[in-house]
Amino acid sequence: MSVHIWLRSETKPAEKRTVLPPQHAQQLVAAGFQLTVEESSQSVFDANEYQSAGCEIVSEHSWKQLAPEDAIILGLKELETSDQPLHHRHIHFAHIYKNQSGWKETISRFETGGGRLFDLEFLVDDNARRIAAFGRWAGFAGAGLSILAWTNQQRSITPVLDTVTARTDAQSFIEEIRGKLQGLDKPKVMVIGSLGRCGRGAIELLEAVDAEVVGWDLAETQRGGPFDEILECNLFLNCVFIERQIPPFITREMLQTSARKLNVICDVSCDPYGDYNPIPIYDQCTTFENPVLNIVDGENPINLIAIDHLPSLLPRESSEDFCDQLIPFLLQLDSLDARVWKRAGDLFDSKLAAAQADSN
Repeated sequence: MSVHIWLRSETKPAEKRTVLPPQHAQQLVAAGFQLTVEESSQSVFDANEYQSAGCEIVSEHSWKQLAPEDAIILGLKELETSDQPLHHRHIHFAHIYKNQSGWKETISRFETGGGRLFDLEFLVDDNARRIAAFGRWAGFAGAGLSILAWTNQQRSITPVLDTVTARTDAQSFIEEIRGKLQGLDKPKVMVIGSLGRCGRGAIELLEAVDAEVVGWDLAETQRGGPFDEILECNLFLNCVFIERQIPPFITREMLQTSARKLNVICDVSCDPYGDYNPIPIYDQCTTFENPVLNIVDGENPINLIAIDHLPSLLPRESSEDFCDQLIPFLLQLDSLDARVWKRAGDLFDSKLAAAQADSN
């Protein structure tokens, strides 16, 4: 009997990406998997592309009523908040394993329904390295939006960023930023986490628009923050994947100095709700509709961008790149005892046990 994968439509506003583009779905169909794909009013990919790839097309958000119990529900972002029990096996970014707000409630839905989660963020190889990530495009998009915000600051344009919409492709985005930088001094940008996927993506964009880059990674941050050097740069991008509590990189008190050059912060890693946030100067994400928080007002302002789905700015390229990394492992879904999937399942079981112990 073939494995049934059900690609659900996304519910997060402005989320145009998918975890499974049509050309990758075609690979799964060719390998003998049964593919059901929900129509989507948001996705950058059209349902007709999936139908041509051999997938069954069903109505948007219908998995709750129609998906058979043995189907694997594949998605990208977290499910909508609900108390509905979760019966299926799910694959998506759940954002619940770092004690984020609502994590116990989400775990309890799996417990009640008997379902299981294989979290995309925690699919790792034998060396504990993530097998697939959107990091490059998160860094790329975050750096680009930060530069655009800074150029508008320099020209006293408000808001510094209006509603953000998806771009057609990376090269046209680069050309857009180059145009905005015309007539301005070269911005100095600090990137912490410069050697990781996300940091490399940020630097790729920054170098393409001829910004001055200060790249920091483990060697520069091992002494522990806060870091006054951040204040000497015009922009600061946090691209660090944090798995434990560390001293903050920057604090609100630091920002009060009038001598600082810093005007724009982009927390690409974007985890303000958990205990591991190294930029504890804000407590809510921003969105494509409202992309900027004003941290400091006045003549020397600080604006902060903290959008938790930055790669959606370039949805087609980022989706295809992500699934290029993921597809070898999706082709192993006929055996959830395969090493990557077994590790993810074991992690879910341990988190479920911890939640149960905590509630007793």
